[in-house]
Amino acid sequence: MTITLVDPDNLPAVDLYRQVSVATGSRLIFVAGQVAVDAEGNTVGVGDFTAQVEQCYLNLHTALAAAGASFDDVAKLTVYIPDWNPENMPLFAEGITRAATRLGIEPPAAPLTGIGVTALAAPDLLVEVEATAVVDD
Repeated sequence: MTITLVDPDNLPAVDLYRQVSVATGSRLIFVAGQVAVDAEGNTVGVGDFTAQVEQCYLNLHTALAAAGASFDDVAKLTVYIPDWNPENMPLFAEGITRAATRLGIEPPAAPLTGIGVTALAAPDLLVEVEATAVVDD
C-alpha cells in the first residue's frame, strides 16, 4: 500500500479521518470535485445533504477506479460545502458510511479539509468532494 494514515499523539484524534497521510507511490491521481450528479446528469438527493455526500463518494469511487486507484490510495480529500453548519457533521459522516456500505469497503479515513464556500456550480448542490491519490505504477 502506498498510503499510511497517521494520528500523531499530540494532535486531537478525529473519528471521521486521520490527521496525516504518508504517500510513497510513484503516480499522482487528481480527481476533480465530485458533486451529487449521477451518470445521466441528474442531481441526486435534492435538499438531502446526506444523500448528496453519499453520491459524491460513489462518484469518487468511480473516478478513482477509472484511474486504477481506490479509496485506500487517497492521500487527501477536500470538501466544499456552501453555508456549512457544524451540526451537519453527523449527516456528513452518515453519507460517507452509506457510500462505504454500498461499496463494501471501510469508510475512507484520509486526511480531510472542509471548506465553507459561498456556492457550488448549481444551486441544488450541497457538497463537492475532490481527492488526491497516490499509487505505484
